[in-house]
Amino acid sequence: MNNKQRWMGGVVLLGGGVLLAALLLKGKEEIHQNNIKQTEQVEQVQQQNAKPDSGMVQLQGLTVDVETEKRLLEEQRRAREKAVAEQEARAAEFLATQQQAEADAARKAAEEYAALNAARTGAQQSSDNIPPELVEDEKAKQKRLAEEKLAAQKKLDQQKTQQQSEADKKQSAERLKAEAQRKEDEERKALAKAAEEKKLREAEAQRKLEAQRKADQERQVAAKAAEEKKLREAEAKRKEDAKKKVEADKARDLLENGDKQWMVQVALAANAANADSVISRLKAKGYKVVQSPTSKGIRIMVGPAKSRDVADVTRKKITTDASLNMKSAWVIDWVPLDRR
Repeated sequence: MNNKQRWMGGVVLLGGGVLLAALLLKGKEEIHQNNIKQTEQVEQVQQQNAKPDSGMVQLQGLTVDVETEKRLLEEQRRAREKAVAEQEARAAEFLATQQQAEADAARKAAEEYAALNAARTGAQQSSDNIPPELVEDEKAKQKRLAEEKLAAQKKLDQQKTQQQSEADKKQSAERLKAEAQRKEDEERKALAKAAEEKKLREAEAQRKLEAQRKADQERQVAAKAAEEKKLREAEAKRKEDAKKKVEADKARDLLENGDKQWMVQVALAANAANADSVISRLKAKGYKVVQSPTSKGIRIMVGPAKSRDVADVTRKKITTDASLNMKSAWVIDWVPLDRR
C-alpha cells in the first residue's frame, strides 16, 4: 500500500510538470497569435493610409496617421499585458495545485514514516521472538523504502529545480521580448514624431516663402506706384512750368508791346482796283491780308503778328517771293481804329 501511494505521488508530480509545460506552450502560442493579428491590423491600416489622393501626392509621403498608430500600439500593449497576466495566473494556479500535491505527498510520507517507526519499535520489542532471517528481511525492506523515498525526493527536487529554471527562462524571455517591443514602439514613435516635425518645418518654410513672395510683390507694386506718382508729379510740374512760361511770355509781351500788333505793309494802293489785285495775289499765297484806308491811299498789310520778329520773318518771305514782286515791304507798328 505504501509503495502504491509513492508511485501515485510521482505520477501526480510528473503529470503536473507536463500540464505546466502545456499551459506555458499554449500561452506562448496565444501571445504569438495576438501579436500576428495585431501586426496584420497595423499593416492593413498602414496600407490603407498609403493610398493618397491624386492631389496630395507630394505631401502624402510625409503624412503619418499618428492617432491610429497610437491607438493600435495601445491595443497591442493591452493585449500583451492581458496575455501575460492570464499566463501568470495559470502558472500561479498550477504552482498552487502542485504545492498542494507536494504537501499531500509529504503528509502521506510523514504518516508512512511514523507508521514505519511504530512498526520498527514494535519489531524491536519482539525481536527476541522473531527469527534472525525475518529480522534481516525487515532491515532490507526498510533500507529499500528509505532509498525509494530518497530517490523520490531527489526526483521531486529535480523537477522543482527544472520547473523553476523554465519559469525563470520564460520570465527572462518575456522581459527581453517586452523590452524589444518597448524599444520598437519608441523607435516608431520617434520616427512618427520626426516625420511630423519635418512636415511642420516644411509647412513653415512654405509659409515664409509665400509671405516673402507676397512682400516682394507688394514692394514692387509700391515702388511702381511711387514711380508712377513721381512721373505724374514731374509731368504736372512740367505742364505747370510751361503754363507759367506761357503766362510769363504773355505778360512780358503785354508789358513790352501793350496792344500793338505788328504788320507787314506791302503796298499803298491808289484805288480799290489796285488794292483788290494785290490782295488777291497775297491771299492766293495763303497770307492773311488787312487793308486800311488812309488819306494817301489804301494801305495793304499782312498780319497781324504778335512780335516784331515774327512779322520780320513774314516780310522776308514776301520780299523774296519773285511771283509777288513786292520788294519794298516793311514792318510797321499798327493799332486798329477801334483801339485808337
